[in-house]
Amino acid sequence: MTPQQPAAPVKTSGQRPRILLIGANGQVGWELRRTLAGLGEVIAASIEGGYGPIIDLLDHGLLARLVAEARPDAVVNAAAYTAVDKAETDRDVARRINADAVGELGRLLAERGIPIIHYSTDFVFPGTGKRPYTEEDVAAPLNVYGETKLGGELALLDSGAPSLIFRTSWVYGARGANFLLTMLRLLREKDELRIVDDQVGSPTWSRMLAELTALVLYRVLRGDLDLKQVGGLYHLTGSGEVSWFGFAQAILERAELNCRLIPIPSTDYPAPARRPAYSVLDNRKFQETFGLHMPDWRVSLDQCLELIPC
Repeated sequence: MTPQQPAAPVKTSGQRPRILLIGANGQVGWELRRTLAGLGEVIAASIEGGYGPIIDLLDHGLLARLVAEARPDAVVNAAAYTAVDKAETDRDVARRINADAVGELGRLLAERGIPIIHYSTDFVFPGTGKRPYTEEDVAAPLNVYGETKLGGELALLDSGAPSLIFRTSWVYGARGANFLLTMLRLLREKDELRIVDDQVGSPTWSRMLAELTALVLYRVLRGDLDLKQVGGLYHLTGSGEVSWFGFAQAILERAELNCRLIPIPSTDYPAPARRPAYSVLDNRKFQETFGLHMPDWRVSLDQCLELIPC
């Protein structure tokens, strides 16, 4: 990296910055409520409400009112349409949430000069390579979910809002619907499980993702990072790579459960949406820019399992 002058601090409306968190009840959003709390006042918006304002990304008027009323100094958008298979037949809703709403949010924030951190996915890539994908590699999604998430990336970048887009993958955690919790339940219930072994990626713990997000946002709010210089796309996943079968094996061993795992090809487990065979992301740009890195996925898995009664 070349040296640069630090940016001016974000001008806050009070002593503590106001951070608008969208998607506060999701896997990552739930963790962000905790990690962002040390940075300032968190306005935790979700479609369910409960912890803060209700937000529906299909309603652009409601989104505009939320931004106007919250008067945030920064926004973190952890909301998305994530039902990969359902998106194949629910294309319009997936596009409106993952692409159109993100572009509208970017436009609203660009007008006010408010920085935003947004999450995207490894599914923007086709998975035909054999090395980790970099931010410079051409995106070519295989499914509607990936297409709409890529559309959101492009819309946010085109909006002119000061933005950081973190592409991540295979997110799991101690709550929500994810591979880890599904495996723990099935490993207790079944004597034998057939797990896909020809899709390779990087498991990413939602808590670690939220913690690194908070560390970066802290520097943005302080003015140590100028998003005119370092804004844009970054890959942020657990380090290392593994197949779904290998991930399941690691869960089985660490949870000390008894179940026979059988590796199978994707063709034996047909799904409406095609998945990339290899979607490992290269995190070097994030590491070099921010001086931070994700631990190996095995380390994060061990730490996460300490929070879950097995």
